Amino acid sequence: MTETNSPRRTEIPKAYDPSSTEDKWYKYWLDNGLFDSEPNDRSPFTIAIPPPNITGMLTMGHILNNTIQDVYIRLKRMQGFNSCWVPGTDHASIATETKVTKFLEEKGIDKYKIGREEFLKHCQEWRKEYGGIIIQQLKKLGVSCDWRRERFTMDDDYYREVIKAFVDLYKEGKIYRGYRMVNWDPANKSAISDEEVLYRTVNGKLWYFRYPVIGSDKYIVVATTRPETVLGDTGVAVNPNDERYKGFIGKKVKLPTLPAGRQVVGREIPIFADEYVDMEFGTGAVKVTPAHDVNDYEMGQRHKLEIVNIFNPDATTNKNVPDWLQGLDRFEARKKVVEWFEQNGLIEKIEDYQNKVGYSERGGVPIEPYLSEQWFMKMKELAEPAIEVVRKGKVKFYPAHWEKTYFHWMENISDWCISRQLWWGHRIPVWYCIGDDHCKIECKEPIVSVDPPEKCPHCGSKNLRQDEDVLDTWASSWIWAHAIFRTEEERKYYYPTSLLVTGPDIIFFWVARMIMAGMHFMKDIPFKDVYFTSIIRDLQGRKMSKSLGNSPDPLDVIKEYGADALRFSVLYLAPLGQDVLFSTEKCELGRNFANKIWNAGRFLLMNLPVGKVGAENFKVDEKLITTHIDFADEWIISRFNETLDEFNKAMDSFEINNATKIIYSFVWNDFCDWYIEMIKNRLYGDNEEIKSAVLSRALSIFENMLKMVHPFMPFLTEEIYQLMKEREEGESISTSEFPKVKNDLINLQADREMKVVVDIVTAIRNIRGEMNIPPSKKINVLLKTNEVKERQIDYIKKLAKVEDLKSGGNITKPKASASAIVKSSEIYVPLEGLIDLSVERQRLQKEITRLEGSLAGIEKKLSNEKFVGGAPAEVVEKERAKQRDWQENLRKLKEILDSLS
Repeated sequence: MTETNSPRRTEIPKAYDPSSTEDKWYKYWLDNGLFDSEPNDRSPFTIAIPPPNITGMLTMGHILNNTIQDVYIRLKRMQGFNSCWVPGTDHASIATETKVTKFLEEKGIDKYKIGREEFLKHCQEWRKEYGGIIIQQLKKLGVSCDWRRERFTMDDDYYREVIKAFVDLYKEGKIYRGYRMVNWDPANKSAISDEEVLYRTVNGKLWYFRYPVIGSDKYIVVATTRPETVLGDTGVAVNPNDERYKGFIGKKVKLPTLPAGRQVVGREIPIFADEYVDMEFGTGAVKVTPAHDVNDYEMGQRHKLEIVNIFNPDATTNKNVPDWLQGLDRFEARKKVVEWFEQNGLIEKIEDYQNKVGYSERGGVPIEPYLSEQWFMKMKELAEPAIEVVRKGKVKFYPAHWEKTYFHWMENISDWCISRQLWWGHRIPVWYCIGDDHCKIECKEPIVSVDPPEKCPHCGSKNLRQDEDVLDTWASSWIWAHAIFRTEEERKYYYPTSLLVTGPDIIFFWVARMIMAGMHFMKDIPFKDVYFTSIIRDLQGRKMSKSLGNSPDPLDVIKEYGADALRFSVLYLAPLGQDVLFSTEKCELGRNFANKIWNAGRFLLMNLPVGKVGAENFKVDEKLITTHIDFADEWIISRFNETLDEFNKAMDSFEINNATKIIYSFVWNDFCDWYIEMIKNRLYGDNEEIKSAVLSRALSIFENMLKMVHPFMPFLTEEIYQLMKEREEGESISTSEFPKVKNDLINLQADREMKVVVDIVTAIRNIRGEMNIPPSKKINVLLKTNEVKERQIDYIKKLAKVEDLKSGGNITKPKASASAIVKSSEIYVPLEGLIDLSVERQRLQKEITRLEGSLAGIEKKLSNEKFVGGAPAEVVEKERAKQRDWQENLRKLKEILDSLS
């Protein structure tokens, strides 16, 4: 053996302690470069991490997402693939700018006073101090990324890739500048995309305002949820088929005037007909504000209405409203306008009204439809090949039902507003000639270039101004799948990536756009498979979030339970395509599982011949593994290969939740609860060769079992793997060879025979419990069957603590015996001498009487129509479930009492 610096230990503590293993093994993996990847002759398995925001902190959603990625990366690494998991972070334009602005405001610094350049320095400093926190937190989870490859969306070379993509698309005619209605975030004073708008149902009001018709004493009444936009009205619309308003079409109304001559607006605006108007909404007549409503804007374009913008970028009223209303917040302006209408008797009525209001996902405030000059990307042409590759199955979604959502959005895609009125981000690579006396007409054309131009190409002026806007964050991360690789060699080898694990909430933001970017820039798909994760919810079904205060800090959970317990528990609870109901206490499942594995390993290692863990004097003897094989060995070898086959199929179909349950069942039930118990007699026997053969075989299966568990529980499995024997420096379970299925070792006959053993032993144990027979007491059993073999009987006796077992087809049930039926076998346990039959009969009768009384009470309650009809459905169902349970318990008790007669 070579000298080793491996942080292994040579004693086995009674309990597994995650805190003593996690940091040391993560350091060992990093020190030995076990996660590093370079192009070679092996097949790559590549994942580009969905880059978390630099403003982010670890959440339960990150735990689920990154554990799934790590499981596949580790599994494929062990299966011989060149696993490459590229980590990185996103600059998160709006989120970071908001954080830094607030940070500076707390210090009394105004970002506009210090200017763009100084503000960006603060952003970079903030990123250095706080931007890597989430990465360090992910390392606590045990993720096996190649950290040498860590990328940031504002890295110089990545930045250039983003800019080049913009320039190329502009030259292709796919990017243009236009004056359009956009979603405006007043908090950040920036345009945002449709996908960044969250709609909430808000309890508000519907105001009915009277507009006086010019040249008559009549009014036309309009209904609105936004009284403040009266100040920007330039028309009133009615449906051409609405008989009520036939005589009004073509007339004009005048926006009301204040006493003392102060006008609210004082405009004369036309009444016109348009098919868009819903005759059932309000009065059937609608006020039209083209500058502040998408549908009104379209009507305004059709009818050539004046466009009057009444808001500043921060949603305060501007100079286009009367001076007494200028500078007010939009909601304050709403109050003032309503007050004026009330004072002048021009409100017909006010109704309660539920309305869907769009909120900025980042800013957290109601968005404002706003006319603004922005940069847009044409999407129809880009979407076509991206639709085709999903339709043909070149990119597969798991679960597949997300394809429907994808196709609906892609087939109805609109142009993408890619500019943002922010400073932190990829500045749009467009310059304008400010010029001098020599300016030409061509100088009005923008200069679009990857590198800053030295002068105007038309007039030669060096007086150039760069566009102030930056790109939407998603317009940088949409090229993530290929831009993370720095050289053409790496792109040819690692691209397309193998798997994307992400949330369905960003299927439009990111998944669809990455497919479009991959097909356009790389002429190939960006990834082969997309795994959409579950949403983590609390036990009340609410999505976990910081704002609700219902999300535990994952680092606290890791500290209490260990990273492996958290990883395994979350995956065990997360079926593909279904939400996860999570509470911290559910990590008990993972911790108990870890302890089960630890105890099994400790038991086997403590049975080494000399008792010195990792001693060179004991090795798994490959020759002995195949000798002295009995029924238990045939069964466990068969079960392991069956389990491995089931596991591989589950992982290949991305049913990772099923894979965890397959592992759990084999480890807990088959290996620990049954096989280890079945080999104890031979381990404790006198025949050294048999002992060595049994131990070699058990350790071989156990080591392969550890390899199957490793992707899910890396720290625990590494600790035990290193304890099993001395390893070479840098040797690790994480780079060991994953076991392969050996179909020739699958023994269905042994499986069937073992199933009978398990069923019979379980039935006998149940009889012990029901009859209050102490575990220490040996019992006799009669087995009426001709189908149980001698080798099965030996194990039934050992496992069920049976002193004498007789079997045969002619056996009859003795008096005063308990019985059970297992398929074609009848089991009889004579009770004479085991328990005091008289005392036991009295106890049973007393319990039956008590249960009958309870059952009568619950049946009376359920026969009460008032209770059944008035109580909540879940309360009634709970009572019915209780009734069913008590009825079954009563039936069993009576059966037991009869058996004692």
